[in-house]
Parts: sequence; structure tokens; C-alpha cells
Amino acid sequence: MTRRVLLRHPSSLDHETGVHPESPQRIAAIEQVLSAQEWLGWDVRLSPAASRTAIEAIHPASHVDRIEALARQGGGRIDAETIVSPGTWEAALHAAGGAIALVETLLDERNDVRAGASLHRPPGHHAAAGQAMGFCLFNNVAIAAHHAVMQAGAQRVMIIDWDVHHGNGTNNIFARRSDVLFCSIHQSPLYPGSGPVHDVGHGPGEGYTVNLPVPRGSGDEVFLSLLEHVLRPLARAYVPSIVLISAGYDAHVDDPIGGCTVTDGGYAAMSASVRAMAEELGVPLGIVLEGGYDLGALARSVAITLAVVGAQASAQLPEVDVHRLSSQALERLAAGHWPALA
Repeated sequence: MTRRVLLRHPSSLDHETGVHPESPQRIAAIEQVLSAQEWLGWDVRLSPAASRTAIEAIHPASHVDRIEALARQGGGRIDAETIVSPGTWEAALHAAGGAIALVETLLDERNDVRAGASLHRPPGHHAAAGQAMGFCLFNNVAIAAHHAVMQAGAQRVMIIDWDVHHGNGTNNIFARRSDVLFCSIHQSPLYPGSGPVHDVGHGPGEGYTVNLPVPRGSGDEVFLSLLEHVLRPLARAYVPSIVLISAGYDAHVDDPIGGCTVTDGGYAAMSASVRAMAEELGVPLGIVLEGGYDLGALARSVAITLAVVGAQASAQLPEVDVHRLSSQALERLAAGHWPALA
């Protein structure tokens, strides 16, 4: 059976944030559930630390220096929500390094690995090139996507961000590029207040940013319809070399921060949809952890995603109704930069 690789590192527990939703308990809860299930048969590996060169391909040296210096000085707050502790530097290096190792492993044709996950903290998708924010220091999925194209042989990367918050950092990092297709399903209005439908990228990247905001209260049927009826045909048109999920679980109905209503079963169906998308294209699928702040919902949902993605046989998706938001999105995309979707 094809191997599935899970990247982790104990330094994720050393990024101390105090009384804060983005706490070490998130990783502890995930790993407790996965270890009780014998890691679902995944090949568990320790992630390497990312090199400065790999991080600075996305973030300027001055940004990296600020994070390192603050950690070395004992930590502090970058803003009201984004915290650095003495253990943060190593945790952040391994969070980025795990995402890099993930794409290297998936894109190495010598490996019999078609699915993988990088389960680390701090998360990354809010981190802009020169600004840490929203619990995020380095943009792990952006670093990995850039590395995939520049170093690991990918021609194009598709990022699907299903965190309840818009991945503004990833959005802006790739706004002028066509070799990374960034797609975000996120609640709006909600922090950080970005990601409107008319944000489609700029210049050579115009059309390669796809924002799919959904209203508060949106649940399984909305998220799954957007995946099946918008992002899956978009993937066929784009033909990426690898699909990455920026996997936040704060759209869960139990999450204390988000306002959406996705259930455990919804995450199972969403995971099956993206797996089917990658299998149809014949490309590998990688999962990079983002948010999710109810510990039980987070741990269950991560385990569900890995179980569905790593199962020997693909899950059979039920027929998915075309939601109004999906119809509107398809019309916009077909009238704009993606006429093949008409």
C-alpha cells in the first residue's frame, strides 16, 4: 500500500502562548488522538528545521531576524494576538521545515508517498512577507509552495485554504504569481477582514487568486459544494503538480472563534473531495495544519482528515447539491479568467 507520511516535532509544544487559544494543548490533543489510533498507520517522522535560505525566499531577512531576536531575548508580543516565547524560534523553524519536507517527500518520484501531513504550530497563513500576525510568524504553506516550484520540481501548486479565517498572508504573497493558485473558503465578515471575491490577484497573477467568502452559519453543504462544484473543476483546468490543504478546523460548529457550522462528517466529506481531486489529477496531496481551537473538535477533525486521505480505498462521495454560492462563483470565474468553467 502507498505510504502516507506525517511530519511532527516536539518543539511545537515549546511555543508558549499563555492563556491563549493557539496553545501547545492543540498539538497535544491531536497527537493523543492519533497515537491512540496508532497514528492510523502513517509513517511518522520528525521534521527538520527549515534553513534561513528557505524561509527568506518568502520573508525578508529583517522579518526573520526580528522573530529570532525576540525569542532569544525571552519573548514578547508582536501584537495583541501574536506571541513569541523562548521556545518559539525552534518551533517556527520546524513548522516551516515540516512543510518543506512534506512537499519534497511528495514530489520525489523515488518515494511511494502520495499523501502527507505537516502537523506543527505556530500556524502560518496570516503571516505576510514582512509581518507576523494572527498567531502566525512564518507562512509555512507559502514557504512550502514556493520551495515546491523552485526546488522540488513542481510546475504549479494549488493551495486550498479551508480555515474559517481568510489566509491573507498566503493570498498576498502569491498575488502576482501564476505558478501558485491560491483558493480560500472563509467566513466573511471575520478577522482579518480580507478575501473579497474581487480580490483575484494582480499583474501576472491575475485570476490565480480565488476567494470564496461564505456567511456566518455556513456548514457542510456550503463548504462541500464549493469544493466539489468550484474548486474541483478549477483544479482540472489548472492542472497543478501538487495540491496542498491549508487545513484549519475553526469552521467546526464547536469552535469558539469561528461562526461556521461544519461537522465532523463535513470534514470527512471535504477531505474525501480533495482526495478525489488529487487522485483524478494523479498528483500528491499534502496537509499543512492551520487553526482550530476547540481541542476535541480539532483533534477529531484532524484524525478524520488523515483517516479519509490515508484510507486504502477512496471514500464514495454522496451526490452534492450545487449551492447558490457555488453557482455564483462559477459564473464569476467563467466570465473572468476561467472560461473553461462555463
